[in-house]
Amino acid sequence: MASQQTGATRGRRPAFTQSQSAEQPTRHPAVALAMALPCAVVLVLLFGGWEQMASQVEALADLIGG
Repeated sequence: MASQQTGATRGRRPAFTQSQSAEQPTRHPAVALAMALPCAVVLVLLFGGWEQMASQVEALADLIGG
């Protein structure tokens, strides 16, 4: 026979233990840009993104210019 727990039951621990009022500091947008920009430059150089971007700009200019 299974034993049954008697007496005061323990409450569940909340999943989120930090207080809601304590916000974590956010990163400044310039810092995020400084982190992402070198990666973007490397990817553009490695995969020929400059030529692709130039061709897209040219196509857009043709559409706008008529």
